[in-house]
Amino acid sequence: MKKQSLESLLGKRLAEPYESQYRYVMDLIESGRIRPVRTSPGNGKRPALRTQYWLVEEKPDYSAYRDELLYETSPLIHVDYYLGHPEAYVQDRPYVRRLSAYLQKRTEPVPVSCNERSFEIWGEEKFLSGPGRQILSRCGVRESDLAVYFTAEPFACFAFSREVPQKLLILENKDPFFGMRRFLLEGHERILGETIRTLIYGAGKRVVSSFREFDLSAEPYMKEDGNTFLYFGDLDYEGIGIYESLAETFQGRQVIPFAPAYLAMLSKGRQALTLPATREGQNRNVSGLFFSFFDGSAVRQMQAILESGRYIPQEILNTGDY
Repeated sequence: MKKQSLESLLGKRLAEPYESQYRYVMDLIESGRIRPVRTSPGNGKRPALRTQYWLVEEKPDYSAYRDELLYETSPLIHVDYYLGHPEAYVQDRPYVRRLSAYLQKRTEPVPVSCNERSFEIWGEEKFLSGPGRQILSRCGVRESDLAVYFTAEPFACFAFSREVPQKLLILENKDPFFGMRRFLLEGHERILGETIRTLIYGAGKRVVSSFREFDLSAEPYMKEDGNTFLYFGDLDYEGIGIYESLAETFQGRQVIPFAPAYLAMLSKGRQALTLPATREGQNRNVSGLFFSFFDGSAVRQMQAILESGRYIPQEILNTGDY
């Protein structure tokens, strides 16, 4: 409630006779629109009026909105939240009505991307990935109810052959990707003793989000049973963490470290005068899954390098090593 002085309350009525002023103020009190501030002094006149008053805010009438929710809204929308929070419905109403209209008129929907469905319903392609999430939550509607899928950045790949089954190698960084691609194009059949027929550029951490939507973005031959997915990245905490996150995300398919490449990195690293220092801020919480693919000797060498604050980048290898 807001506080207002008697003079401000009377406004232009200050020029009227006091009897008229008094009657006006008493009418406001009796109608419940104002309440006297009991600690404020009187105005010194008879009959006396307080010099300050509380303005009582009128409660809005939400009955029309209640009827709209109950009788004019798609039954696929759960209205309980808005019935209990009518002020929120007033704020969200334009978006809820558009969602309701879409649900009422749609037939069996064809799956489309999140941004495409968002524009179809609300005329804003980014709405569903932002404030639209709260609207759906309040309406009790799931994203799956809208038949949407989420698109990730497409991964770059080089298919030397689309035969199946085959081995596909995922590379953390672009230099090994281009180097190995060139190596295969020059006519070499194997990379570090393995027959690799597809190279995939993972682009660092982005590979995790890209492979969440693998079935949508991958070519048909990549999804065939019997294929083997290999991973090769920097030998540091971040690179190992990327691999373990990818292995967890890529459900239904196994991804294993490309052991010949990591062992070649270790061998060449022992000959280096010095190894670069580990970049600050790396998350050192690795699960151990990566190390489980190597024998004890290799694991001890890797851990010794990491614990010394050093790492081996993929770029230690080049086409001369493949």
